[in-house]
This record gives sequence, structure tokens and C-alpha cells, in this order.
Amino acid sequence: MKGNKVYPVILCGGTGSRLWPLSRESYPKQFINLNPNSKDSMLQATYKRLFPLELSAPIIICNQEHRFIVAEQMREINVNPNSIILEPKGKNTAPAIALAALTAIKFDTDPILLVLASDHIIKENEKFIASLFSAINLAKEGRIVTFGIIPTYPETGFGYIESYDELNIHTLEGSDIKKFYEKPNQEIAAKFIGNKKYSWNSGMFVFKAKTILDELKNFEPELYSICKDSIDLQKKDLDFQRLDEEIFDPCPSISIDNAVMERTKIGSVVPLDANWSDIGTWKSLWEYSSKDQNRNLVHGKVFLKNVQDSLFRSEGRLIVGAGLKDLVVVDTLDATLIANKNSSQDIKSLVNLLKNEGFEESTFHKKGFRPWGSYISIAKGDNWQVKLIEVKPKSSLSLQRHKYRTEHWIVVTGNAMVRIEDREETLLENQSTFIPLGAKHQLSNPLETTLNIIEVQSGSYLGEDDIERFEDDYGRVNNF
Repeated sequence: MKGNKVYPVILCGGTGSRLWPLSRESYPKQFINLNPNSKDSMLQATYKRLFPLELSAPIIICNQEHRFIVAEQMREINVNPNSIILEPKGKNTAPAIALAALTAIKFDTDPILLVLASDHIIKENEKFIASLFSAINLAKEGRIVTFGIIPTYPETGFGYIESYDELNIHTLEGSDIKKFYEKPNQEIAAKFIGNKKYSWNSGMFVFKAKTILDELKNFEPELYSICKDSIDLQKKDLDFQRLDEEIFDPCPSISIDNAVMERTKIGSVVPLDANWSDIGTWKSLWEYSSKDQNRNLVHGKVFLKNVQDSLFRSEGRLIVGAGLKDLVVVDTLDATLIANKNSSQDIKSLVNLLKNEGFEESTFHKKGFRPWGSYISIAKGDNWQVKLIEVKPKSSLSLQRHKYRTEHWIVVTGNAMVRIEDREETLLENQSTFIPLGAKHQLSNPLETTLNIIEVQSGSYLGEDDIERFEDDYGRVNNF
């Protein structure tokens, strides 16, 4: 691709609560594989669909709690991002795009940004690439371009774009944008369907970094100024760009649609007819995916009899269903959802209710992800907890100590290098050790294979924040 260098910008900050209990704040849907025909997460698939093009490495914006998940998933597909920007707090899409644009102009004098959400699915990639070329050509002319999805039914869960000209999926010519519409009611959405000037708002964009920054400076000067200060005063933290929380906190929280697209005079829309979905609900996943002869979408250990038009997903246990229709049943390690498929838009508000009632399952998985591997909480009581800990090859936990708990470690598979105060020892399979209260200790995996241990915790407080770090391979001595 000749001319201005194109930088993919992947927005990776959503919580995906409408796909609870599979997707939660601690591990949202963009990091999950929802495609049974692929091993990639939605984030990985987002970048891999750009592989046919010669683009720059991506700029990724995420929150700091997910930084190691992002870095690991990029490493798995052999991608070294130009930048992983850590937002101290999610502020919607306009600040995220401003941060990316300010970062890109430090790499190139006149870069073009391709802004993508990390949780969209596109089945017909060649059509996406064709629309992308059309959008890039318009961006080179100084236009701010979005993609308008050709509607296939009167969806009330999407915003709509009205263009001055009818959109042509054959020529892929862009049109100036006339108006944006928030999610319409059923009657208005039905009227839009028959008119080729209306398209679904995809939330994907192409523009020059300088162009979008000029518009943000004009329409949202406070936002621009805070984001510029945040980038100028950012701190390098391993592979991440960490923003100062006090500088960034006053930044307005606003979408790029509200900040720029609905106000600019240089907005264009390019048609996209590539079998796109944002997989915003369990119903949309059911609609988008291939189903069996009874129109059921089934994943995992599931047995059904006389069940139609439903989604069943098991992450472990056997689910048996009989005489059912239009259900969503999703079973994870610690929570099970049973809902009418046509009510899946309500799950986000349901999760908020669970959060208000203090259910930790509303936010956290039993499985926790760390840069060295992961852990699963197997069982717990008031003053004890049992975990299965998986440590990646050649990886180490931090040198740490706890104020409130002791720990027993039993090696299940692999070899463990254990440091307790000044003593080091190697534990083989079926061997164990004890870490007294307050003792400095470290667990390492010296081999090229995965280490699995059972950890038994006992104490008056078992929270993950009872960790005082002294040494850490991942820069977490002073950071979570």
C-alpha cells in the first residue's frame, strides 16, 4: 500500500457484560474465542484479518487490568504492537482515538489511522478489504470516514447513518454523511431498511491522524489538551505506555460519534457488506453462527432432546435439555445463565443488579489471568482456599510475601523451583512445601513445559491484594 502509512488502532476497553457469564470485566469477550472454527480470540481475529495488507503494527488501547492479556494474545500470533496504551479509566472512544492519533504522529509525519473495535466479527474478509481501500482513498483526501453496514433486517440495537447518496455495494463509492440516528424504535428501523441511504453504524473509522486531531481540537479542546498532556507525560512500563491517572482523570467521557462525527463537515460513509456482526448479545451470536438441524447453537458437553431455536454452552459440566425453545443456557465454572433468547438485551442490566447486590461473580471469573500464567479457584471456605496454578514455561511469579495467609504447594505436573527466604529447592511431581506466614517466597518454572501446582491457602484474609512484591519480571513491584 503506497503513500501514507496506515496504523491499525484497536479499541480494547469494553467489558462485554451482555455476554455474561462467559464475558466479565476481569476477562471480557474480546479476549474469548466465540468462533468454533477458529482458535483465535476476537482481538486476535481483528488484527489477523488485516494480514493480507502491508500495514504498520497496531496501536492498542486497553485498561491496565488487561494489559498482560493483550500482550500475551499479540505474542501468540507473533505481533509486536507499536504501542499498548493503558487508560487509567475508560473514557469512551473519543479520548481513546485522540491518544492513538497523538501516538501515531510521533512515529510518522502524516499517518492514517484505521480504527477497529476488538469485538467485531467479519466473515467475508475480501469484501472488507475492498471497502477498506475505498475508505483509505477518501481519508487521503482529508475525509473522516466510517463504514456503513448494509442492513439486513430492522435492527433496533444499532445506530444508523443517513448518507446524501444511495450506497452502492458494487462500486463502494463513499458518500457524505447527512445525519446520525441513535437506536431507533421498530417502526422507524423498518422504514430505514428499504432505503439505500441508510446503513448501520459500524463504529469503525479511517482518517488521517492530523485530521481527526484538528477536529477534536476544534470541537473538544479540553479533551484534546488533556490527551496531549497524557501522551507527552506518559511513562514507559515494559511494553506498555502508562498514562498518569491525575492528568487523565478530568478528561471528558464521550464517544467519537458525539464528539466529532455528528458535528464535522468532512464526514463520509463507505458501504460494507461483508457479513459483519458486533456480537453484542447472546441472541446476536445465535443469529450469526451456524446451527444444527433444530436451529440450536451448541458448544461443549450438551445433550438435547426436542429443543429448538436455542443456545446452549457448557464450559465443563454436562447440560441436558428437553422440551425447550428460544432459550439461552450458558454454564461456566461458577455461574449459570438461563434466559429467554429474545430477552438477551436485558443481561447487561441484570449484571448491574448482581453487582449492586455484591455478587463477585458479576465481575470476576474463577479463573484469573496473570502474565506468568493463570489460576483457578477450586474450592474455598471462610479461612481457606484451594487453587490450581498454571505457570507458563520459563516463567516466574514475583518474589513476595503475605501478611494474612500461609500456603501449601503440591506439584501436579512439571518441576517447580521454589525460593523461601534464602533457601531454594526443586520440587518434582507429587512433592510439596509449606510457606509460613510473612515469609518471602517465589515460584518459578525452569522447564520448557507447563508447571501445574495445587495451592492451599489458610488465613484470616485471602484476597488477591494481600501481596507485597519485592522483585518481579513484569514491573509490578509498585503496580498491580
